Amino acid sequence: MEALVCQSIGDPTLPLCDSSPIVLSHSHPVPELNSPTAVRVRIYATSLNFANYLQILGKYQEKPSLPFIPGSDYSGVVESVGESVTRFSVGDKVCSMAALGSFAELIVADEKELYLVPDGCDLVEAGALPVAFGTSHVALVHRAQLKAGQVLLVLGAAGGVGLSAVQIGKVCGAVVIAVARGSEKVKLLQFMGVDHVVDITNENLIETVRQFLKTRGLRGVDVLYDPVGGKLTKESMKLLSWGAQILVIGFASGEVPVIPANIALVKNWTVHGLYWGSHRIHQPKILEDSLKELLSWLSKGLIKIQISHSYSLSEANLAFAAIRDRKAIGKVMIVLQNIYQPKSKL
Repeated sequence: MEALVCQSIGDPTLPLCDSSPIVLSHSHPVPELNSPTAVRVRIYATSLNFANYLQILGKYQEKPSLPFIPGSDYSGVVESVGESVTRFSVGDKVCSMAALGSFAELIVADEKELYLVPDGCDLVEAGALPVAFGTSHVALVHRAQLKAGQVLLVLGAAGGVGLSAVQIGKVCGAVVIAVARGSEKVKLLQFMGVDHVVDITNENLIETVRQFLKTRGLRGVDVLYDPVGGKLTKESMKLLSWGAQILVIGFASGEVPVIPANIALVKNWTVHGLYWGSHRIHQPKILEDSLKELLSWLSKGLIKIQISHSYSLSEANLAFAAIRDRKAIGKVMIVLQNIYQPKSKL
């Protein structure tokens, strides 16, 4: 089978040749059904997340042994099942999230790790769902317990996790303020029904948000969703209300922010660290319930997944470059069965 294999630590945006840390193998061994409840899935589409990029650079918290096949969330069609599998049959459309291995034609998972994709759901969109939307759903619904009428401030709002947070915030009935860069991203966020968008290429974050809050008669931001870090975090803290919650999602800026404990004490802030993947070990039921609800929302049209770029396995370096250069407005996907033409959301 074809598989993208990381052989060394390095820059995955380099062309797939001798200097690249990743190579496209055309004869990688087909994974075996390793238990009676194992399911082999022919992958249709797999999502490329910022974490995948960092992992190949050697800068992610989890450092797998070399060589390895990168990749996490994916969708596909069941190709074969173990003798004790009861939940799935050959031909079923499924999605899931793996620790590694989805940048390949085939993957094996236990049946309890797979989720049936509802009828009518696009398989590429289903493959983009688990990590980005799962992260935001666990963060906002389970950890912050976001309520209707609360003010949600989303940094990096036009990226994969940012767009998911914006939409989940609206489903929860929150007043959503989105922060992004550039008119194209602003236009998409406005189309999605965000209450207020700040374009930080030409607007002052603090002044603009304070004016919006004053106009609406709101006291401040109740929940800060932060996948960016750095200077934006520091500025955003000036907008938080008493008793606010801070969701630490990631550090796309490359700078880990400092959240002053003395101010958190005085203002009764709650700081949540959110590493979504570790819930598979510590709280798998939360992850299961979360993904089931998200798939239900997707089938009902309550959430929509913006596919920004799609590539084949042989174009993986271009996919990683789109992540590195922050060209994506939504999700970057690797599509294995055919080249996907994303539906316009504008």
